[in-house]
Amino acid sequence: MIETELYAPIKAHFEARGFDVQGEVKHCDLVASTADGELIVVELKTGVNLSLLIQATERQAITENVYVAVPKKSYRRKQWQGIQRVIKQLGLGLLVVSISPLSTNVNEHFAPQPMRITNKRKRNAVDKEIRGRISSYNIGGSTGTEIMTAYKQNAIIIACFLEKLGESSATHLRTYGTPDNTRVILADNHYGWFKRVKRGVYSLDEAVAIGEKKYPDLWNTARELVEAKLSI
Repeated sequence: MIETELYAPIKAHFEARGFDVQGEVKHCDLVASTADGELIVVELKTGVNLSLLIQATERQAITENVYVAVPKKSYRRKQWQGIQRVIKQLGLGLLVVSISPLSTNVNEHFAPQPMRITNKRKRNAVDKEIRGRISSYNIGGSTGTEIMTAYKQNAIIIACFLEKLGESSATHLRTYGTPDNTRVILADNHYGWFKRVKRGVYSLDEAVAIGEKKYPDLWNTARELVEAKLSI
């Protein structure tokens, strides 16, 4: 089993409890959140080791509710008891995933025990990233793969508005509900999708076709969002 195989069952586990789940948020493998501000972070690993515990305790700067999730393995009873004792003493929760040809189960051995004061700056950064995403695009536990950030999703939304409205300024786009950082995204033109027509006014560059081809599902989602806003 690899780490990304743990993501889907853990995601389903928290979605069944009413959480919105995102993968790869500010270096967290999985983040589950609710509209009223509850936030859970889960670190995924194929086995319990020092690296996992270090990462998980670092996440306690974001929220008190941090779990480690590992696949079910055969440990000697005394060894498994010791592993659980260490995880619990660190204030972490433990999720164990069992995957077989017939079923997949997530067993919550114990919940986190709050014992850390969170870092407001790090917590706010995670909250802001979650609010800025329009869909769950990343698979938690991924390494060496491109992460779909809120910034990139916002750039796609702006591109879809320009596709519909034609040449526009950031001020004009904001009246339709584009992100707060619309002006920055247009000016930075990080992905090469925008073209400056004149001061403060932008249109789409031909390079936008590359982005659309690379993220077709997200582009379609953004178009539906834009159509809905323009029809109001």
